[in-house]
Amino acid sequence: MQSEQVAPPPSVLLVEPFYGGSHKQLLDLLQQNVSGCCSFTLPAKKWPWRARTSALYFSQTIPPRPSYRVLFCSSVLNLCELVALRPDLARLKKVLYFHENQLVYPVRKDQDRDFQYGYNQVLSCLVADVVVFNSHFNMDSFLSSIPSFMKKIPDHRPADLDPLIRPKCLVLHYPVWFPDVSRLLPEHKRHRGSVPSLPVEDQSLPVEDHSLPVEDPSLPVEDPSLPLEDHSLPVEDHSLPLEDQSLPVEDPSLPVEDQSLPLEDPSLPVEDPSLPVEDPSLPVEDHSLPVEDPSLPVEDPSLPVEDHSLPVEDQSPIKDEQFCSEDPWESSCGTGPDLGPGPDQITPLHIVWPHRWEHDKNPELFFHTLIKLKERGLRFHLSVLGETFTDVPGIFSEMRSQLAPHIVCWGFQPCQQDYLQVLCGADVVVSTANHEFFGVAMLEAVHCGCFPLCPNALVYPEIFPARYLYSTPQQLCKRLQGFCRRPDVVRRHVVTVDCSSFSWFSLKSRFLSLLTEDS
Repeated sequence: MQSEQVAPPPSVLLVEPFYGGSHKQLLDLLQQNVSGCCSFTLPAKKWPWRARTSALYFSQTIPPRPSYRVLFCSSVLNLCELVALRPDLARLKKVLYFHENQLVYPVRKDQDRDFQYGYNQVLSCLVADVVVFNSHFNMDSFLSSIPSFMKKIPDHRPADLDPLIRPKCLVLHYPVWFPDVSRLLPEHKRHRGSVPSLPVEDQSLPVEDHSLPVEDPSLPVEDPSLPLEDHSLPVEDHSLPLEDQSLPVEDPSLPVEDQSLPLEDPSLPVEDPSLPVEDPSLPVEDHSLPVEDPSLPVEDPSLPVEDHSLPVEDQSPIKDEQFCSEDPWESSCGTGPDLGPGPDQITPLHIVWPHRWEHDKNPELFFHTLIKLKERGLRFHLSVLGETFTDVPGIFSEMRSQLAPHIVCWGFQPCQQDYLQVLCGADVVVSTANHEFFGVAMLEAVHCGCFPLCPNALVYPEIFPARYLYSTPQQLCKRLQGFCRRPDVVRRHVVTVDCSSFSWFSLKSRFLSLLTEDS
């Protein structure tokens, strides 16, 4: 009779006072992929109470075990209190992970900031052995704010905390789980780029994801058909209408580069129809000569007549075709009247906003921008996703009524498949956040083929190239206005964001090392 194998005692203690959203996703990844883990959590609600009182609760509920070697927790936990209440845990390697920091968390008025939350995080850093931040923005903003934060203490202020904390700090990006979404993508997203598959991720990931192949086969960065110079130029985004002033100044040499685009791009005619007809360098037989020439392209099927009917301000986005290897197909988000020359013009632009329904995500800016688009008679579809908590800003119910004819999907999608389906059907993902230390939802949307528009602030410049950033509300409105007029431009664009560097597959080894006692 064979004896059953007995699991070894746990060596890694995972503690999460706010088990929801990205906190839950990270803990689940670690639990499923790091051997010897055991976890203790509290539900993701009543955040202020979790931050204030969870240490005492966990001190009573975590059983003492001599096998523990590493303690991993988020910065919601007051680690200082926990190890003081449980001296047996003080001997462990203590890893503190910052999803966010309370020193720069946005509040309506500075006097509304609860000093205790930030103070608890500073104390936790002092007793931790390793302090991990999900972005450089998160780390730099926290460390640089400690001196001014401590000045809020009326007298007998602590000093020189930076030399005690900084040597412990490192940046380890949040590991995003990117499932295979190829079967959910509309035709134009599946065929606009030829991208090699990435290595398959560890099959020991969360059970609910095992039905999906684990790694992203559609990441654009490794696309060998993309000219390398396209990735390095900060100003080469040709996906905007000419009137959009939100992009960096356009390189005057671009027309010359357009003549040397890769030959394999079938979306570019051999003859450049944008050349002035009086250009003496044109060959006599060129069919772009004046209309009275009897050899005009009526009989020439290679020259689409409708391309010449575009308004002048819409000519520049055509340059965006250099980023894709095939013309896009019709979008899956509905059918409407023909807006232009290509089949990908048939459906309106689909805009998605996949963030928490809270004031720090600045939904007011997003909705006010959409109202402007509506008032200008522009056609668009809208999906508003994201989690809701106790206090939902009133603007959501107000805008649901005003924007009802545009809405495709409204509200949190508890089923991951439904959530991914909406992202795959969308064209543009927008962030209007006043607070963001990483931004999982934006990367998930990019993974699903969406064109990102983010503030040129917070963590976003660390992740997204300049072409995907806007600096003012006016620039955001102009970008969306241009895309509403030419949705084909967005549907042809291959987003140059390296999602792979933020994937669990890429970051797994560093997390394993972090949770090893002697590392």
